Amino acid sequence: MPSIETTENRVRSDSIPEAVSRILQEGSIAVLTTLIEAATNPAANVGTKLLVGNSETSGTTVGSLGNEALDNAVVAYAAAFLESKTETRVIQVKEFAPALVEWGEAQILFERIQPEPRLVICGAGHVGAALAKLASLMGYRATLIDDRAEFVKREHFADRGIELLAALSWSDAVQAAVGNGHGVSIAIVTRGHSEDEQCLRAAMTIDADYVGLIGSKRRTNIVLQRLRKSGTEEEKLEKVRAPVGLDIGAVTPEEVALAIMAEIVAVRRGGRGGSLSAWRRELKSGGKGERVKGKE
Repeated sequence: MPSIETTENRVRSDSIPEAVSRILQEGSIAVLTTLIEAATNPAANVGTKLLVGNSETSGTTVGSLGNEALDNAVVAYAAAFLESKTETRVIQVKEFAPALVEWGEAQILFERIQPEPRLVICGAGHVGAALAKLASLMGYRATLIDDRAEFVKREHFADRGIELLAALSWSDAVQAAVGNGHGVSIAIVTRGHSEDEQCLRAAMTIDADYVGLIGSKRRTNIVLQRLRKSGTEEEKLEKVRAPVGLDIGAVTPEEVALAIMAEIVAVRRGGRGGSLSAWRRELKSGGKGERVKGKE
């Protein structure tokens, strides 16, 4: 049976709050794991923590769960946990490391550590303004950019949580607002092709979580084709959501904003954007009807 947490492990664990703070300041992502139950010995190592960075930090770790084999198994599984989009989950060791028989029934809490979600909106017209207000209401830190200073005056936005930015250059403004792109969604809802193109070119230089471009199929195809001809990688262009948003039949600026936010949330949470009741109709029509996880 692994030993109780050592003094060395306690020192390393004590640096976890500092590491978490640094990760958030840098806009990076990590997984914080906590051993919450060790079934064969409830007193052994319970409460110890291991912080695992993402691939950009080469999986840098801080702390320990008190057992090297267990630490290695958790580090190996951390990437899959991040990919799942899950915020928190309690997992038995046997689910991800069946070879560690002695730890099989132990339970570990996995928690995603990442900055608060952000939305950078290019264009402060009717849709952009509605989108900024809705995003802020949903807990996103919204930045609203426009090259028309009068459109981003504070008097138009009572919510002080919305950052307003008058752009001298669309490209510079977008890159400054987005940063490294972690936890950031970009919605391009400007007034014309030229502005769309400038914003999208800037967005393609950043690895943002989500990039959406408003407009008809024809308009968005024109912008995408211009970037394609100028050498933008096809892999990056394929990730652009254009036209932006989920198909909810939106008409008003507020409805369009809702459609965009719905898609942003679906991407962030790993949702499919379908109807939660679809499985019931499929069952009636003779289909298998896959149920939504957590809704059975």
